[in-house]
Amino acid sequence: MILPRYQRIARTLIALSNCRGRLQRRPTGAPNARRAKAWIERHTERLESTALPSGSGLDLGPRIDIERSRPDRIVITNCDYHHMNEHGYYTRWTKHEVIITPSLAFGFDIRVTGRDYKDIKEYIAETFTDHMNHGVSRDLV
Repeated sequence: MILPRYQRIARTLIALSNCRGRLQRRPTGAPNARRAKAWIERHTERLESTALPSGSGLDLGPRIDIERSRPDRIVITNCDYHHMNEHGYYTRWTKHEVIITPSLAFGFDIRVTGRDYKDIKEYIAETFTDHMNHGVSRDLV
């Protein structure tokens, strides 16, 4: 089934949370605990390897902050933007995070933190909006 990328990420965060909860309720040597640990590892790897926009100024390689994210809030770090001047030389970095939350009217809202140097926050928000709305299969978060 094809779903928007943000829903795939949120569902993986739900699964990760469920596995962590199971692990807290079970003794560490129980078969279910070993299975929960294996699934925690799988879900974590899937989130860490999620394709996110990079390049075109987003040169640090954005990634999902798994510890700060939850099913109703996806936090993406390393969204620092490398600005260029009119001559094509890099001039400065601005530090940003992207925070995605659900919206009943529009699917999700995006908030970009950091300084809005040369209206860059709008560009970052548009880039991540397009990326998160893109439909993906279960295997390609």
